[in-house]
Amino acid sequence: MLDARMRKLIDPPLTGAGLWLARLGVSANALTLAGLALGLLTAAMLAAGFAALALVPLAFSRLCDGLDGAVARARGATDFGGYLDIFCDFVFYSAVPLAFVLRDPAANGVAGAFLLACFYVNGTSFLGYAALAGKRGLETREQGEKTLYYSAGLLEGTETILFFALLCLVPGAFAPLALVFGVLCCATALSRVLMARRQFR
Repeated sequence: MLDARMRKLIDPPLTGAGLWLARLGVSANALTLAGLALGLLTAAMLAAGFAALALVPLAFSRLCDGLDGAVARARGATDFGGYLDIFCDFVFYSAVPLAFVLRDPAANGVAGAFLLACFYVNGTSFLGYAALAGKRGLETREQGEKTLYYSAGLLEGTETILFFALLCLVPGAFAPLALVFGVLCCATALSRVLMARRQFR
């Protein structure tokens, strides 16, 4: 819901930084993998109980995630780069709920399992829509220039990062926050199913 608005704010500085990094020889895929490594470090710190400190690698992880696209546009985007980007995003997204389950299985197990299931459902709705949109040659730039078709939804990348940041600040509220966010993920998935029914029938 917020990605299109955020792109207008962050794209100009990211584009400038991406051009600079491209001139230095930094590859987009290296930034994607660095973002994943920092995201997994975030999850490890959450699992170890260092929730507030986990905000630092979380912020740098998402910075890398924004810069990889800017560098790709500067150096020439590839289909594999786009695939690697979304793959790494989904790995990172799944690692954060898992971290809270590992930290306290008794308190967070059910909510974590529910949230992971909702992430799976939402991710399936996203990738399925992207595959059919690509098959039909549909394009959109509302969320920026992407390799895959990005269908808008109630929850997008911006909302997910804000949710993860909130979990870092109030880790004790993981269970109720995860349940609410999971329901919203399912609502997003349902909205995509309805969009697909209108678009692809």
